[in-house]
Amino acid sequence: MVRQPLTPEQIEAGRRLGARLRLARGARDLTEVAQAAGISPETLRKIETGRLPSPGFGTIICLGEALGLPVEELAACWRGVELSLEAV
Repeated sequence: MVRQPLTPEQIEAGRRLGARLRLARGARDLTEVAQAAGISPETLRKIETGRLPSPGFGTIICLGEALGLPVEELAACWRGVELSLEAV
């Protein structure tokens, strides 16, 4: 099975998601967060910089848990939608 290339919209969504994760990580050590999420620091670095614009669902769930971000917020970020505080 050959994976289809990502669309420009999917690439941009990955960049938004990476930026949101980086913002949530703040001053926390990248290695610490990666270990808490069960991924390598290099994988987290690639996600945060948009070089890995479509990480696996499980990876996103684990990163959300490690950073205290609800999956609904991450999904909204991916879609480019603002969530109200009541939805989070």
